[in-house]
Amino acid sequence: MPIYDFKCEDCGQVSEILVRNSDDTTQCPGCGSVNVKRLVAAASVIRMDGPTPGHTCCGRQERCEAPPCSTGDTCRRQ
Repeated sequence: MPIYDFKCEDCGQVSEILVRNSDDTTQCPGCGSVNVKRLVAAASVIRMDGPTPGHTCCGRQERCEAPPCSTGDTCRRQ
């Protein structure tokens, strides 16, 4: 069951509301109005497998003597 941000068009309150199913009528928790608009949330991405900042793709602080780290600007292993 997703939680969405909604803004009430009547009172202006922004609230996080749990949406149980698409058939439910969403109401503003502040004034009870059904005149609410779902807001677009920014996506959040956490990358767990990338290189450590300041290091090459193989974990060294300096470039390797042989490719993939020795040429170009990006890691070729990814």
